[in-house]
Amino acid sequence: MKKKKSLNLFLKSCLKLNKKTIKNFIFLFLLGVLSSFSLPPYNFFFINFITFSLLFVFLFKNKNEIKNKFLFFIYGWLFGYGYFLSNLYWISISLTFDENFNFLMPLAVIFIPAFLAIFYGLVTFFFLFLRTQRILTSILFFSLLFGIVEFIRGYIFTGFPWNLIIYSLSEMLTFISIISIIGTYSLNLIIITFFTLPAVFILRNLKKNYFVISFLILSPIFFLVYGIYYKANFSKLDLEKNETIIRIISSNISLDRFYKSDQTEKVIIELIDISRPDKDKKILFLWPEGIIPNISQSELYLYKEFFDKNFSEKHIIGFGINNIEKKDGRYKYYNSFSLFDNELNLLDSYNKINLVPFGEFLPFEKILSKIGLKTITNNYQSYSKGNLRKIMKISNDMVDLKFLPLICYEIIYSGSISKKNNFDFIVNISEDGWFGESIGPKQHFVHSIFRSIESGKYILRSANNRITAIINPLGIAEKKVNLTESGYIDFEYLKNSKPTVFSMLGNKIFGLFILLYIFLIISFNREKNE
Repeated sequence: MKKKKSLNLFLKSCLKLNKKTIKNFIFLFLLGVLSSFSLPPYNFFFINFITFSLLFVFLFKNKNEIKNKFLFFIYGWLFGYGYFLSNLYWISISLTFDENFNFLMPLAVIFIPAFLAIFYGLVTFFFLFLRTQRILTSILFFSLLFGIVEFIRGYIFTGFPWNLIIYSLSEMLTFISIISIIGTYSLNLIIITFFTLPAVFILRNLKKNYFVISFLILSPIFFLVYGIYYKANFSKLDLEKNETIIRIISSNISLDRFYKSDQTEKVIIELIDISRPDKDKKILFLWPEGIIPNISQSELYLYKEFFDKNFSEKHIIGFGINNIEKKDGRYKYYNSFSLFDNELNLLDSYNKINLVPFGEFLPFEKILSKIGLKTITNNYQSYSKGNLRKIMKISNDMVDLKFLPLICYEIIYSGSISKKNNFDFIVNISEDGWFGESIGPKQHFVHSIFRSIESGKYILRSANNRITAIINPLGIAEKKVNLTESGYIDFEYLKNSKPTVFSMLGNKIFGLFILLYIFLIISFNREKNE
């Protein structure tokens, strides 16, 4: 009965919004929109000092004035809705390539941000119960809730850890080098605290606030010092020549290829032309995700003459292609990264594990397919999920390579790319053309920077219609083919760095930071003068 009365009170309050409440709603929504400009490609990170401090001040000042607790959820939801609406609008662009999906565009623009905003609503809702009269402990509670919810967002319902707050510092490579030890989620937690601390000075003038001053000064200095040390150590490593050249292809092939039946041969010829094979050199060619249309792995032999003519026994070609398997009388489709020799003999293959909801698989497919819904990237059925993420090995008289393949947005999962470190580099293939000239592909590229620092490995990124690059363990793009250009870059030299602390311990470190924050909260609660 109490829950029913609370819900009725909430609904009535929604119908009787006064001017002050409406102004508050607009204010919080605009704070979220403003915060989104801290993210790539803008990277105005200083905005977050304003938005997060004002958000906290608003919540802290209104904590005793609200009769209906559901309103605190709405406050966080509005901030989150403004944030995600303005930085994820580009998702709807993928629906423009098929007229059958046009009716879904408004839903994608409105409901995806609305769903993700629920996580931020939970932050402010639980903050109402956990906050104290003490400002510093409340800031720690707020940061801890935010950090934990961001972590949950990265795992629940297949996970979507896109545009964490820490990505606003993606251009400050020296500063974020610390994630090689503590990981992205731990630094995300710390940076939320950092952005919120100015609220202390807004709420009151403290003559002796040593913790705030120390944190504001010492934390960035410590991270910068470590970053300089990390960079210096990497610079001292010997530069070693690869026995096999890794040639990373950047293509600019239109997505129209998926909707025309005569594109297969044309695309293969174009890719070979961009690759410029040298028959006397040992080369592994990396082509983008799903680049050859209207064909599966088992059908590729039909074009054997093109490969046999242009490539030699010293060559290996790796690219994304559909893989079809028949199990228990039913066909299963996989988004795969496959390796072939010059005669198109299959050397190895990896089936993608982290599939894109609605893009590669349809949740509740049996139900939703009855109303005409289907996946965006194919016309037959949802892709199936691969069994495990494996390290691909090629070892013969010609080549000796070990690398970790990641297909498209598998690169976005911090702490989940691999449980092992016994590989030389990471290969990430992608098709970013689905999102046009928007900011989406640039945000996608930034995730590669964070994974390279976390893992201490080079990332070789081959993308169609967007950024192709070689990213070193410092997060620096040593070579790059920008946006819609075609061409290739060669990975010929590398520095073999040791596995990072984070690559060995993963997100267990984030658990330690949660415990640290709880300890600090308890400690500050005991301070009489806090």
